[in-house]
Amino acid sequence: MRLGCRARWKTFPPLLACVLAGGCATWLPEAHTDTTPFKSFEDARQAVEGLVPMKSDREALEQSGFNPTKHPNTTLMTHADVARRFLPSAILKREDLDPGIVLCLESRDACHGIEIIGAKIAKERKGSFWADFFNFQRRTETTGWRFNALVLMVNDLVVYRSWSGQPAIDEKEVTRNPLGPFQDIGPPALTNAAPIK
Repeated sequence: MRLGCRARWKTFPPLLACVLAGGCATWLPEAHTDTTPFKSFEDARQAVEGLVPMKSDREALEQSGFNPTKHPNTTLMTHADVARRFLPSAILKREDLDPGIVLCLESRDACHGIEIIGAKIAKERKGSFWADFFNFQRRTETTGWRFNALVLMVNDLVVYRSWSGQPAIDEKEVTRNPLGPFQDIGPPALTNAAPIK
């Protein structure tokens, strides 16, 4: 049923009040990144540490939540990929490597790795809608966590696992432009302007 003109005007005052109050934070943009089924950084860490090198197998890997065919953003590594990452250099010698890494390198084609990257990130713009809309001030808050895990396997046996990441991301970025929407107007714009006659 279509609203009449009078009914439409009844909804206008609350909207106008919200605009004039300078609030309306819900109008500000926000973005979310979710690339892992784990609910928290701690859950992901415990899942990796639950894998026991030289004991855990592919079934245990999949039960822990790292099924390569189901977990997004998973990179499958060949023996050549593992070798490029871990082969001894002038700084790192072979005896400095974990025994599981050495075993994987020596196993050649039976060696493969799984690299998992997961994140839950939320970016929200805070503050006054009009200050943000007209580019006078923009405040962006980023929260969440990022997690990286590496699992090396020889055939179906886990021989090495490690993890890293950012357990708690809390970033605040504030951009102030005293000239608002005219802040980006610089010499190029003035130079290209039509001459005054």
